[in-house]
Amino acid sequence: MNKLLEGLITFREETFQEKRELFTRLSQGQKPGVLFITCSDSRIDPTLLTNSEPGDLFIIRNAGNLVPPYGSQFGGITATIEYGVAVLNVSDIVICGHSDCGAMKALVHPKELDNLPAVKHWLIHAESTRRVVEENFAHLNSDDQFSTMIKENVLIQLDHLRTHPSVVSRLRRGTLNLHGWVYCLHSGEVWVYDREQGEFIAPSIPAIPPSPSKT
Repeated sequence: MNKLLEGLITFREETFQEKRELFTRLSQGQKPGVLFITCSDSRIDPTLLTNSEPGDLFIIRNAGNLVPPYGSQFGGITATIEYGVAVLNVSDIVICGHSDCGAMKALVHPKELDNLPAVKHWLIHAESTRRVVEENFAHLNSDDQFSTMIKENVLIQLDHLRTHPSVVSRLRRGTLNLHGWVYCLHSGEVWVYDREQGEFIAPSIPAIPPSPSKT
């Protein structure tokens, strides 16, 4: 706890002063461009991962980076999605899974959840993930099945996002984009789902066409 308290002092006396203009602007209101949904795992820092500043990301974190289908659970996650999409008008939503995910391990070993009833109930929102892997990837070894489960879970949660009325409306208007990512803890790589290829690939930034030459 002392480390956190020392951090607060450092933030107030150094970081806040260095970024005073940014924090002054943010005190007037927020306009993040991206709703970022990821796991509660302490090894993931969305702003560090994306090299973002305060105010850039509207963040939801929970065990397993899960999104309850609309109507199944009216709670903080559903409300935050609705607010981010309908009020803050984010242009993109990212669901970011990660390697070595404890929630996904629990799907593989449900007996370990016998003394964690709340976690067990929460992981109902990943039941489709378990079923997809069990019925379609049984031929893979255990490590590959686990890796596949992490990726499939991101895709399943994107499907759940599409059940939310605020999301559906914006998708229909073409003003919202959905993205699936998987972060590798040991390498620092992030794999981005490519719909055309139907797989997770290394990200690339679209090339900017050169300016017309002046003659």
